[in-house]
Amino acid sequence: MFRVAHLPVVRPEPNAQEFIDIIMGRSQSTRTPLVEYIVDEVVMRPVMEHLLKRSWVVAKDRESLTAYLDNFIAFWYHLGYDFVRIEIGLPFAENRLITADAAPGSNKDRSWANEHQGTIQSWEDFEKYPWPKLSDLDFFPLEYINEHMPEGMGLMSCHGGGIFEHLSFIMSIEGLCMAVYEQPDLVQALVNRLGKLLEDFYRRLFQLDRLIAVFQGDDMGFRTGTLIGPDMLRSYCLPWHQRLAKLVHDQDLPFFLHSCGNLHLIMEDLIEIVGIDAKHSFEDAIIPVQEFQARYGHRIGVLGGIDINLLSAGTSWEVREHTRDLIETCGSRGRYAVGSGNSIPSYVPVENYLAMVDEANACARRRVLL
Repeated sequence: MFRVAHLPVVRPEPNAQEFIDIIMGRSQSTRTPLVEYIVDEVVMRPVMEHLLKRSWVVAKDRESLTAYLDNFIAFWYHLGYDFVRIEIGLPFAENRLITADAAPGSNKDRSWANEHQGTIQSWEDFEKYPWPKLSDLDFFPLEYINEHMPEGMGLMSCHGGGIFEHLSFIMSIEGLCMAVYEQPDLVQALVNRLGKLLEDFYRRLFQLDRLIAVFQGDDMGFRTGTLIGPDMLRSYCLPWHQRLAKLVHDQDLPFFLHSCGNLHLIMEDLIEIVGIDAKHSFEDAIIPVQEFQARYGHRIGVLGGIDINLLSAGTSWEVREHTRDLIETCGSRGRYAVGSGNSIPSYVPVENYLAMVDEANACARRRVLL
């Protein structure tokens, strides 16, 4: 059992508008808020059961789904977040590789995109592909959370998976790398089909009146560069990111981007052309979040940055110290929220996740008292 003596926040006071104002640089930061992209259920469950004293629920039907969503809201609320973040996505047919999750305490499977064999490799595949419709997607989880969050909280959401991710999953990364040379018209047709479906999804998302930001994920990089050439991203994917960001901005909402990997060669495009309002996903081996913020933080907000290697393999005290250091450095500069560099996967020890959250909340309380 993890060693935590108390609930991180006994009497939460979420303030979603203040969170947005801090990240957008509209007001002087009175605190460094928490942010997170995803918290795996393997980490969420023991917190739910042992700290929140709530029974874990597996969603099997509408009644159990409602109970699960009540737990989901309670988790984000009592851990000290100003928002609930959840995403759903259209059911694209993609070749996946599945294996058992090796994380301690996990009884679920993990899946990866097949890198070599896609579901669309030719125009014939494109024409036969079972393209999903927006009507195929059940918006109930988003609608329920939108209606049942405690006062002061907001909703952050997006389509599950971005333009490049679904493009590379559907064609496979190997197939895509060949197709951009051998069948560029097919790549463009697929990108356009994906983009229009995501546009429809966004318009449906805008109907939720407590939406405070679109926090879209689209992993476009790896350790040393982008997954395909920067010019190819500029040609195929970034114009659609620009269109989606404009849709969001037309609703007077900010557009946050989660994208893993080394995006140095397209950062100016993301800021100046796409118009992202904040960036998430950082890895110390690529660029520490402090350095990224020093370079770009006067132009966009910076989200998270505690390296997953530290969160998964460090001690809870090391996590706590690094959290405090980021709050003192990045937080003092403004337009910053503290959290993981990527997400909270199943292999992050619960103690380490709670050390990060508890330290962030404790620093926020101390600053308010000052």
